[in-house]
Amino acid sequence: MSRPNKSKISTSAQPGGGLFQAFSGLEMGGLPSGPEAGEPQPAAQPEAAPSKRGRVVLRRETAHRGGKTVLVIDGFDLALDADFLENLAKRLRSACGCGGCVKERTIELQGDQPARVREKLVAEGFRVAGER
Repeated sequence: MSRPNKSKISTSAQPGGGLFQAFSGLEMGGLPSGPEAGEPQPAAQPEAAPSKRGRVVLRRETAHRGGKTVLVIDGFDLALDADFLENLAKRLRSACGCGGCVKERTIELQGDQPARVREKLVAEGFRVAGER
């Protein structure tokens, strides 16, 4: 079975055609115009300081885990809902490159990276106690 012939845009450059000659056959109708070269770009607003979200406790556990190290973060404020904790755990897991889960109101992260976890929690606006 052969494919039906489709109209193709030639990408072969011709002498003197310039760099963008291969794109000259594209239909550009219906696209919004971009900003003009002379227009000033809106100034980026400075990042607001993270809000204070309370104190959490960071501790290292190996008991009942087959000798594997797990960082446990608990003591979250009751005002923080389960969705926030899930999103926070996801951000911490991606920042540390490790696995983990949320059990009840604690976050468990696999591995032994307390400095990196502490740094991320402080950036999120938490005061961190434990595991220096």
